[in-house]
Amino acid sequence: MSTIGIVGAGSWGTALATVLAGKGNTVRIWDIDERHLRSMEENRENTDYLPGVSLDDNIEISYTTEEALKDADTVLFSAPAQHFRSALDSAEKYIRDGELVVNVAKGIEQKTLERMSQIAAERMPLDRYVVLSGPSHAEEVGRGLPTTVAAASENIRAAEEAQDLFMTERFRVYTTEDVTGVELGGALKNIIALGAGISDGMGFGDNAKAALMTRGLAEITRLGVKLGARPETFAGLTGTGDLIVTCTSMHSRNRRCGIMMGEGMSPEEATRQVGMVVEGMFTTEAAYELARREGVEMPITEAIYRVIKGEIKAADAVGLLMGREKKHEQG
Repeated sequence: MSTIGIVGAGSWGTALATVLAGKGNTVRIWDIDERHLRSMEENRENTDYLPGVSLDDNIEISYTTEEALKDADTVLFSAPAQHFRSALDSAEKYIRDGELVVNVAKGIEQKTLERMSQIAAERMPLDRYVVLSGPSHAEEVGRGLPTTVAAASENIRAAEEAQDLFMTERFRVYTTEDVTGVELGGALKNIIALGAGISDGMGFGDNAKAALMTRGLAEITRLGVKLGARPETFAGLTGTGDLIVTCTSMHSRNRRCGIMMGEGMSPEEATRQVGMVVEGMFTTEAAYELARREGVEMPITEAIYRVIKGEIKAADAVGLLMGREKKHEQG
């Protein structure tokens, strides 16, 4: 059995702790919020972010990063994407050479436009760095509902090691070397989920949402390929799969935020109402700047960016998209 140190005790970190502990591993979980940790220790449940899921006896609450990561075989980062850099700063000195590092954050750092692996590469070689991503709501994983994801690493042996570590009869893991594609699929689908939510909030039907998802996938793929990803990755679990679940499920924070925006709420108030991090709000701005830098056409992303910035109303965004000049579908 292994010892895994987890940095970040949100819903996803807790759900994965449950998966790992259920296999007999020792799991130590740390978070920057000490009050939250004390609540988890006292209640043996993450009542703030994953209520109703009891903590396995193999899950230990740690109050320092050193306590969580000392002598661990694997470090799992589950901090929000905009805080990954600071989480890495706090943990870096406790990560041993050759230790497996797994990251589950889905986003692009807003101030640098860097993916999570690019941030990690500034501090460590990537031959032991793995991205775990796919259609996987914490609310379902924590309750043992069947889920399938992908582990991506430049070193396929590291991906296979993560596959063995996480895989159970209810949590299936595939492997790939396309780190860029997996990261971009996981990050950019949140933008389209905001759009799907806006569409739902405005009372549009399934036709509109299907179009948003399909054309959204097309622009995600365009940017991904320009940045070095494999196009086929976006047809898989971390592209199409994650897009479907995030655009259609009420577990999706991004979709819920979009629904409230579509109903007339300001982006700021909608984000507050969700009560947890809405990565799509940050990723939209980062993707908009990336698309401009790379010369990639992303009309849905641009429309949602303008809604978030208060430049246009949600209803105007629909008109802009529907009124674009005629195109060939594969053009």
